[in-house]
Amino acid sequence: MNLLLDTHILLWVMRDAEELSDAARAMIQQADRVFVSGASLWEASIKAGVGKLAIEPARLDHQARA
Repeated sequence: MNLLLDTHILLWVMRDAEELSDAARAMIQQADRVFVSGASLWEASIKAGVGKLAIEPARLDHQARA
């Protein structure tokens, strides 16, 4: 199974957020491939740039690739 994570799920995965359900965690861990849209990286980078998201764009890129 392949998964495409949207922006908020990507951010929850990155910070191991409690909002991410056990079922969602299991699906992500069991997926054959997990994809992240370039648009999600772009969106998060813009929010970080204007101060609405506390994350370094380089960390975002690294975590998305991992």
